[in-house]
Amino acid sequence: MASREPRVPDLRRLRPRNVSAQAVGIGIGILLGILVLWSSVFTVGAEEVGVVLTFGKYTRQAQPGLRLKWPRPIQTVTKVPVQRQLKAEFGFRTERAGVQTRYAPGQFLDESLMLTGDLNVAVVEWTTQFRVTDPYQYLFRVRNLFDSRERGRSDTFRAMNEAVMRSVIGDRSVNEVLTIGRQEIASEVERRLQELCDQYETGIKVDQIVLQDVNPPDPVKPSFNEVNEAQQERERMINEARAEYNRVVPRARGEAEQTIQQAEGYATDRVNRARGDAALFRQLLAAYRRAPEVTRRRIYLETMQSVYPNVRQKIVLDEALQGILPLLPLSQEVKQ
Repeated sequence: MASREPRVPDLRRLRPRNVSAQAVGIGIGILLGILVLWSSVFTVGAEEVGVVLTFGKYTRQAQPGLRLKWPRPIQTVTKVPVQRQLKAEFGFRTERAGVQTRYAPGQFLDESLMLTGDLNVAVVEWTTQFRVTDPYQYLFRVRNLFDSRERGRSDTFRAMNEAVMRSVIGDRSVNEVLTIGRQEIASEVERRLQELCDQYETGIKVDQIVLQDVNPPDPVKPSFNEVNEAQQERERMINEARAEYNRVVPRARGEAEQTIQQAEGYATDRVNRARGDAALFRQLLAAYRRAPEVTRRRIYLETMQSVYPNVRQKIVLDEALQGILPLLPLSQEVKQ
């Protein structure tokens, strides 16, 4: 038997019968119109401002809402969050924020390892919170200003932060950096960073610098902890000594003041009594000089008035009485 050759299907039969070239053109036009309309309409969020570029040149700013523009590639839109607070983290990275914040593993010592003014080393981790106040300056005045997606490249704003922080840390001792000087350092970095942003025309307003964690490097932590414990022990002993001083010295001063006041009061009392006695004697002398007999009698009566109450038995004799001996039981008085 002779082999049959395969039959090739006629592709012309697969073409739609009622579709003309005009209908195909209309469909393509409608599709292009939809694409043009789709690329001409854009939405700006409530916290954003849309920066419209015409062939790459700044044209205008679009406020929040539904807006129109020329389709690509004539005009493009870059949205800038002007009402949202942005942040840049140094020395650590936050993977997920919430009740239990999760941080990225690993260390970022190239950002956080710094030299202090007394030639010590400290690991400084901080956060810079800022806002965009001028979208035009933010996008076009400085190249590669800030990359919020952290794609591994160093942007200008992060370099500015590191430069300012290292400058401020380099002017202070390690004790100031780790203990009492943290708030002052944050304020100084915020001021200098804002001045640098204004100088570079970045369109950024620095809201706050927050020092998250400041520690010595891991290899020297045990030694540093021992030094801190010794300093704390010294402060504790100084405070205890001051407390004892404040307890004993004021009491001794109070007792001394009390003794002095008592002595002064006693001296005043004695002087006043002496002055009163002297004044009384002068008055008696003046009265005696005016009426000597009356004064003698009065003095005699006052003296007897003070003496008689101390005498146990009293015997009163009349000057005209005679023969008193039989009447007096002298023997009994003598025995008593």
